[in-house]
Amino acid sequence: MAVRNRTDQKRHKSRRRPRVLIFTTPTCPHCRAAKRYLQQRGIPFTEVDVSRDRRAAMDMVRRSGQQGVPVLDIDGRIVVGFNRAKIDRLLNLRR
Repeated sequence: MAVRNRTDQKRHKSRRRPRVLIFTTPTCPHCRAAKRYLQQRGIPFTEVDVSRDRRAAMDMVRRSGQQGVPVLDIDGRIVVGFNRAKIDRLLNLRR
């Protein structure tokens, strides 16, 4: 079994895809824009429709303190609304 040094571990971590969860509703234009943006950038995400799942809606409010959508959870860091600059920063994306 190979033992990795710290440099190898950092490189491995930096290549790991972030976990992205997006809380949405079907009628939200900003939600559609955020999902389209993530898809265009090749970022996989899990979508949760809070209009159909009361528990998920409560979880979204617990995480963000907000009732509006979209809310993105990127590796535990919250983005309220479709804030492209913050999303890019948290995902280490360049324009």
